[in-house]
Amino acid sequence: MAMLRLRMHPEWRASDLGRSCTATATVSAMNAATDTSAGPSTAVDLETFRATTAAFLRDAVETGVACPAYGAILVPALHEEARVWQRYCYDHGWAGLHWPTKYGGRGLTRAHTGVWMEECERASVAPYLNLQGIVLAGEAIMRSGTERQREQFLRPILTGEVLWCQLFSEPGNGSDLGGLTSAAVPDGSHFVLNGQKVWSSNAQFAEYGILMARTEPDAPKHRGISFFLLDMTLPGIEVRPIKQMTGDSEFCEVFFDDVAMPADALLGERGGGWGVAMAVLEDERGGAGSSGVISLRKRLTKMIEAAGDAGPLGRQSLAELHARGNALAALMELHGADPLMAPVAKLANSELGYDEVAIGASLRGAEAMLASDETEAFLYAPGMRIAGGTSEIQRNIIGERVLGLPREPSP
Repeated sequence: MAMLRLRMHPEWRASDLGRSCTATATVSAMNAATDTSAGPSTAVDLETFRATTAAFLRDAVETGVACPAYGAILVPALHEEARVWQRYCYDHGWAGLHWPTKYGGRGLTRAHTGVWMEECERASVAPYLNLQGIVLAGEAIMRSGTERQREQFLRPILTGEVLWCQLFSEPGNGSDLGGLTSAAVPDGSHFVLNGQKVWSSNAQFAEYGILMARTEPDAPKHRGISFFLLDMTLPGIEVRPIKQMTGDSEFCEVFFDDVAMPADALLGERGGGWGVAMAVLEDERGGAGSSGVISLRKRLTKMIEAAGDAGPLGRQSLAELHARGNALAALMELHGADPLMAPVAKLANSELGYDEVAIGASLRGAEAMLASDETEAFLYAPGMRIAGGTSEIQRNIIGERVLGLPREPSP
C-alpha cells in the first residue's frame, strides 16, 4: 500500500532514535555475525537481525549518510542523496535482502525485508532509492524476466546506478489502464513506440522505465497489451516535468515519437503485459506492510499531541480522526497480508491523510496561509487521492472484488 507522503521531513533527535555509538549487549555478543558494516548474516534469527538493523540505521543517521524518509514518491530535492544512500546500503550488505545472491542480494527471506522496512520507518529513514525501481521494476524482472534481463538490471537497481520510473497512466484514460492507446508496433528486431504517458514520477531523472503499451490492436482490451523495460535515453523520448501547486515537479508527461525499442525490451510474453502489470500494481498497493502500520501509529501520536492546543471543536475533530486511524491500523494489523484488503487500506489511508492535513490547517487558522512544511503538506494531500489508483477506482474495486457487487456500467 502506498502510504500518505508527509512533506515535513522529521528531525532526527536522540530522544526519537535512541542514538548511541555503543551497540546493545545483544548485538555486541554476536561479534562478526552482526557486524553492521558487513551486512546481516544469513544465519541470524529475526530478532537479532532487528537489533543489528537498528544499530546500522543509528550509525547511518549519526554519520549523515542516511536519506530521510520521503514516503511513496522520491522528492526531486533528495534525488542525489537517495542514490548515495542506496549505494551505501548495497556496499554494506543491506540492499536486496531477500533477493538472490547471484543478482547482488543477500539471499535472506521476505521476513527480513519486512523487518528492514519496519526499522527504517521507526528511524524515519528511506528504505530504498525509490519504489518504482526496487519494488516494482525489480520484483517484476525477478518474476517475469529472462535470465539475461535479470543479470542486466537487478544488480544496478540495488546499487542505485539505475533509477526507474513508471509509465502506465495516459491522458484521457486515468486509472483505466486497459484503455491505454500508446502503441508499440513490431518492426523486425524492434518495436516502434508512439504515444504519451502522464503522472510519471521521477521520469526527468530516470534511466529506465517500466512501460505498458499496446502491441495487438485487434485483440480484446486487456489482451493486446505488452510490458516493456524502456531505456529512457532512446531517441524520440521527451520528458516534460509538471509543475504542482506545491511548486515542486515530482511528476512528468512523457512523449514517444517513433521510439525504436529493441525486441529484448519486452518483459514476459508479447500480449501478456496485463498479468505482469497487475502483479506490479499489487506490489505497489501492498508493499508497505507492517511498516505502514508503524507510520500510521506515529501519525496518530501526533494527533494526540495536537489535541492539547485545540479547542473543544478541534478536539472533537481530532478524536474522530484518531478513531478512524485506529480502525485502519487494526485492519492493517489483522488483515494486512490479504491482497483484497489493499484497496480498502489505500482508500482509507488516502482519505484519512487528506482529512488529517485539512483539520491541521483549520486548527492553525490564518497561520495556515503562510509558507511552511505544514502548508506544503496541505497542498500535496489531494494528490494522494489520485496516486496509486484514485479513490473512485478503489471504491469500484472494493465493491466488485471484495463485496461481490455488480460491475460498474460502462459509459
